[in-house]
Amino acid sequence: MFERFWGNPHVTAALDHMIDRGRLAQTLLFAGPEGVGKATLARKLAARLLGHAEQIERDDLSLPDNLETVAARERWPADKRNQDPLLFASFPDFVTFPPDGPLRQISIDQTRLLREWAKLAPNQGSRRVFLIDHVDRAGEHAANALLKTLEEPSEHLILIMTAENAYDLLPTIRSRAVPFHFTPLSPEETLEFVRARGLDQPERRAVLSGGSPGVAVSLDLQAYDKRRTAMFTLLKTAAGLSPFGAWLPYSEAIGRSKSEKLELHLKVLYDLLRDVLILRESGGALRNEDLRAELEAVARKVSFAWLRKAVKRADELAELVRRNIQKSIALDALAVDLRAGSAGKG
Repeated sequence: MFERFWGNPHVTAALDHMIDRGRLAQTLLFAGPEGVGKATLARKLAARLLGHAEQIERDDLSLPDNLETVAARERWPADKRNQDPLLFASFPDFVTFPPDGPLRQISIDQTRLLREWAKLAPNQGSRRVFLIDHVDRAGEHAANALLKTLEEPSEHLILIMTAENAYDLLPTIRSRAVPFHFTPLSPEETLEFVRARGLDQPERRAVLSGGSPGVAVSLDLQAYDKRRTAMFTLLKTAAGLSPFGAWLPYSEAIGRSKSEKLELHLKVLYDLLRDVLILRESGGALRNEDLRAELEAVARKVSFAWLRKAVKRADELAELVRRNIQKSIALDALAVDLRAGSAGKG
């Protein structure tokens, strides 16, 4: 059993079934939303196979020391990162390969190192477990290098890959892994989890997390509110409810900041667009209930076609995040494009 793991009982039951019958697949793909527990369950599975749970948990990427390591490497020149591929291995038979660098990608040097390490015999016991966290962030060359390991895996290797969307992977990689699809926790389960962890503002964390325990724990509410203020100003500007000058100070601040990543702002923007869509089309619970009156004003102003275009443009920016685009210019262009097409309710 996988103790103290929240949600997705269909996944844990299937893994239990495989282990009990000695038929655990060598390559597993855990797919689902960010923070829903994919890497957490990978570590729990590794601990069940290898023991040494306390050491393995030190590879949790949300731990302060690990976050600091990843952040520090963003300032390294590319050639230095290439010479020293990022991995975590607090216990030598469990190795985590996370995204690296300012664009947070799985590099070809990491997948090449993985291929070499996969050939090594276990230090203890009969197995090694490797975790590629966010394998969907592997570029073409890195993915092709990984494929060579998947085609002829070492007998002792269990390889676990995580991805938000399995269909972002090469079909040849998907076809060589047994997929497990993770879903968000229910609102009741999420609130129970947050309260069990003793987190502050549990109701708000539960709502904003969207059913992802990892998001609920890691959410910096002060930083979220700062981003939300900026993105809501952008949304009102794009809808024609605020002058473009209201957005410019936020654009300039985002452009100056090296720590504020575009993808963090886009996640907040998606939440706001979701709320506007709910108010306009169906009704229901909002993630930003305290902004209901202002969100209703936006919902009355824009059409469904406008919302669809807004989501599409946000998706396009999300795709460009890994190309190191200029944050403020990208968001300015989004506001201008949507403002030109803003229309009344229709």
